[in-house]
Amino acid sequence: MNYKEAGTERKLQLAELENLRLEAYDNSRRYKEKMKAVHDKHIKRREFRSEELVLLYNSRLRLMPGKLRSRWEVPYRVEKAETYGVFHLHHPSSSKFIKVNGHHLKLYHGEKMKDHKELEVFLLEDPPTEAE
Repeated sequence: MNYKEAGTERKLQLAELENLRLEAYDNSRRYKEKMKAVHDKHIKRREFRSEELVLLYNSRLRLMPGKLRSRWEVPYRVEKAETYGVFHLHHPSSSKFIKVNGHHLKLYHGEKMKDHKELEVFLLEDPPTEAE
């Protein structure tokens, strides 16, 4: 084999390698698009209206100071909703506003329960035994 044939063979190999690389990039891009579509399909969009009460998730609560304590903080009032799920919250006992991502919020139902006068209360007691 002479140098001219070897040079053309090497150029063909490099062109084939470049095509394989571009095909791998294309496959990777398509895979990422599919995975993003699957992920985005499972995201729950949270929509809160102004003046609604919401609970704020406290992610900084550590395990030891009350392991079974709820991580959801007292109800805040939604003042304003911005684009991309950003909400302005107002705490009832302070005049400050905070900006929070909507994924850290859930609707507070406690105030609606207070309005209902007919609330059935069940007391948990041990069943009577035969000795009594």
